[in-house]
Amino acid sequence: MYKATAAEVSKLRNATGAGMMDSKKALEEAGGDFDKAIENLRKKGQKVAANRADRDSTEGAVIAKVNADQNKGVIVSLNCETDFVAKNEDFIALAQRLADMAMELDSKEALLAADLDGMSVSDKMIEQTGVIGEKIEIGTFQILTAPFVNSYIHAGNKIGAVVGLSANVEGAEEAAREVAMQVAAMNPVALNETEVSADLIEKEMEIAKDQLRQEGKPEAMIDNIVKGKIQRFFKDNTLVHQAFIKDEKTSVAEHVKSINPELEVVGFIRFGL
Repeated sequence: MYKATAAEVSKLRNATGAGMMDSKKALEEAGGDFDKAIENLRKKGQKVAANRADRDSTEGAVIAKVNADQNKGVIVSLNCETDFVAKNEDFIALAQRLADMAMELDSKEALLAADLDGMSVSDKMIEQTGVIGEKIEIGTFQILTAPFVNSYIHAGNKIGAVVGLSANVEGAEEAAREVAMQVAAMNPVALNETEVSADLIEKEMEIAKDQLRQEGKPEAMIDNIVKGKIQRFFKDNTLVHQAFIKDEKTSVAEHVKSINPELEVVGFIRFGL
């Protein structure tokens, strides 16, 4: 039987991140063939992935990035099962690489099919499942384009936000950064009232009507009261109308205008684990 040398084991371990004994066994099963040994580790990953397919990958690392021109931003999450793995430097570095790749692509499907270290990203997820021993998968892939974008990552890579502004002018970087912090903290449902879904508005109206009826309000008054409650819902839950977290007397839209009169918020994306 082939006996792998320490140097060979070290090389395979460094190339794949697999454990020492797993690397040694893979090499010896492959008769010293390096590529076949990698394939053996990937096969182990496929087996582990199948065994862990029903596990929840609710931990991970959220990466929010913008391109050099600051007119495109992405949010990508690499998900795993435990906080211990999520905090691992190699795991976060892999998430960063995936976000860099995502900047040049337009969908999660394209990212999964893209090449990473001589294999598809999809196969890389399987490989890493075998190496780490946890279910590893890409959770979200979101893109935002605008005349100017900036990003923010909050809470140890747990929440990412990207905000788009109407122009690349003086003050845009500061404004977009502060609004991205607002998005991460306050989790608005939409940019403004026109972008709130009809289903959500209907749901909020029904909740308000039920509350008013339980309070004994006359039926003839309910519709008018509900209109006021919906306006309050828009104020509290749409980004441009929300009170700015650093000055609650000012709305987000007003704050952005105070930095530069030419600016307005035109879009945002957010993802939190």
